[in-house]
Amino acid sequence: MNIKITGTGSYIPDTIEKNEAFYEHTFLNTDGSIINYPNNVIIEKFQAITGIAERRYAKPHLNASDLGFFAAERAIEDAKIDPETIDYIIVAHNFGDVKYNTVQSDMLPGLAVRIKHSLRIKNPKCVAYDILFGCPGWIEGVIQAQAFIKAGMAKRCLVIGTETLSRVVDKYDRDAMIFSDGAGATIIEATEDEGGILAHETASYTYDEAYHLYFGNSNNQNLNKDTRYIKMDGRKIYEFALIHVPQAIKTCIDNSGVAIKDIKKIFIHQANEKMDEAILKRLYRLYKTEIPEHIMPMSIQTLGNSSVATVPTLLDLVRNNKLENQSLNKGDVIIFASVGAGMHINAFAYKY
Repeated sequence: MNIKITGTGSYIPDTIEKNEAFYEHTFLNTDGSIINYPNNVIIEKFQAITGIAERRYAKPHLNASDLGFFAAERAIEDAKIDPETIDYIIVAHNFGDVKYNTVQSDMLPGLAVRIKHSLRIKNPKCVAYDILFGCPGWIEGVIQAQAFIKAGMAKRCLVIGTETLSRVVDKYDRDAMIFSDGAGATIIEATEDEGGILAHETASYTYDEAYHLYFGNSNNQNLNKDTRYIKMDGRKIYEFALIHVPQAIKTCIDNSGVAIKDIKKIFIHQANEKMDEAILKRLYRLYKTEIPEHIMPMSIQTLGNSSVATVPTLLDLVRNNKLENQSLNKGDVIIFASVGAGMHINAFAYKY
């Protein structure tokens, strides 16, 4: 028995927010003072570092559970399965449903419950639950699905990553330009087909690193102090990722028994283009070998950072030949890896 991804689906919102839309924003330092650079300079520097030129925002009437439902429908259709045969629905997110122009997160009932309801699945044995694991949530959901299947508790799981980060950003913070909305979904199931998940690695660094990402006050000191927004210490996250993520990926590859030269693709969480490139360089430096061309697909330039949705969305795009110079062939060994709030890191090796 092998455990494989048999279907993928994604939902990329229609609303495109280009960097030019931020030219009229008022960007403030954390102490509330004005940043002493014109906005065009701030935005040009931002794009040079992150690679982001535009991002996607959900339409006002849609919430994270809606986006997850759309992606799930497409994954189910792609896998050609009866949704009543799904044993677990695992939904990774960070903020639940945040309705447009509100400040309150709604997670009762959980997003997995809402998505199961929208899919009109009647089977009570289909267990639906949420996972809060920062940006690595979808990967951790896949690892959990694999564990359920290996333990004989399930044969087929639906794992979703969905988020509307545009609704929890502080518009006075330059980091607001990083975040976006979207959803990705996958069917994970036991199969006799060759390939599947070969190895995985997960770690949580919480001693000094727990609050690199957190919910904090607006940079605008005049706003309500009880309203919180997603905040991060970008420098600390960058340094953490460069130290720990390459080693975690290497451990996963080594445990898979596959040589680095045989890895065909590496799907890394789309957090920051320069950071992902630096992670890749350090990984290949550990193996003392050159980086192959086109090994790391990227979507952050046009989709931004949609947290748990970035990796499954990227996989769906590549599977459907929607990224230039990127494709997958049967037998390819690929790596999935992520880093995010917690601080959590994880990875799994997979034979396509």
